[in-house]
Order: sequence, then structure tokens, then C-alpha cells
Amino acid sequence: MTLDARLRRFLRQDESGTLMAEAVLVLPFMLWSYLALFVYWDSYRAVNTVQKAAYTVSDMISREMVSVTEAYIVGMDAMMEYLIDQDQDARTRVSEITWSQINNRYEVFWSRSPHNAMPQLTTGSLGTIADRLPVLADGDHVVLVEVAVDYKPSFNVGLGNQTIEQFIVTRPRFVPRVCLTTAPCS
Repeated sequence: MTLDARLRRFLRQDESGTLMAEAVLVLPFMLWSYLALFVYWDSYRAVNTVQKAAYTVSDMISREMVSVTEAYIVGMDAMMEYLIDQDQDARTRVSEITWSQINNRYEVFWSRSPHNAMPQLTTGSLGTIADRLPVLADGDHVVLVEVAVDYKPSFNVGLGNQTIEQFIVTRPRFVPRVCLTTAPCS
């Protein structure tokens, strides 16, 4: 066979199996990409939902004009779980914090976590999060709502299990401070 004949034979080759070969190579990547987009979209949705629910709880507590009760805080935790619509429990901690100019530090007036899901915040343990708190005038009070929700992706596409955390600080709206019935409110 001459070179010219071989070249003509090469140009006339049957290419009918090319599409199938390309599909076999590309299809796994396309399926993984679809699942990855689904998982990443769902994780952003979960973060957004937890954030909105945490702001809702914080805003509701900041609008209270009477002392809140332990049952009220447990109810806020139940509402949080309803709003996020997750299978896992939301761990919530609600605290009231003030700035003391005399002591030159933030101080915790009260802190509660329904079902003891998170340790209560104390003035001593407040130092670990003091850099995340806003600058307050002497005697100003804020309500701190912290939420932690475990998130497990539906498919394993490289995004592992994670904890979605929110840290919401809100000033009381209508009163100088939000009191707790079981803690002294002077």
C-alpha cells in the first residue's frame, strides 16, 4: 500500500463510535458537577436559613418590654428549630451583656442555653469573644444570640460535615435592658 492510499484510507475512517466514547469519558464529570452544584447550593441555603432564623429570634427578644422567662427562651429554641427545618437540633445560647467602664470590661448579666446545649456564658469566659462584641457606652446593654447547627451534605462531593454558627448582637428596642425572671434585674 502506498502512502497516498493509506492517507485516503485514513481520511475515510468510520467515526460512528466517537460520540459514545466521548459520552463515556464526559458523563461521570457531568454527573459529579450536577451533584456538586446541588450540594453547594443546599449548603448556602442552609447558612442563609440559619442566619435569618437567628436574626428573627434576636429581634424578638430585643423587643420584649417585660422580663423573659426560662420557658420563653426554650420556646425561642423550639421556634428556631421550626424555622430552620433541619433534622438536627439547633444549639442556642441567649445572653445579656453590658460594658462596665469602672471595671473596663464586658460583663454578663445572664446567660441561658435551652437544654444546656451550650455552656452558659460568664464574665470570665466572655474574654474569648470580646473582640467580636461592639463598642458600648458605659452601662449599655445588648442581647447576644449564638446559634450552632450541624450540617451534613446530601452527597460526598468534597464538602464535609460542618457546623453553621451565627453570632447576633442586638440592642434592646424599647427598654434599657432585657431582664430574666430568674436573674436579678436592678
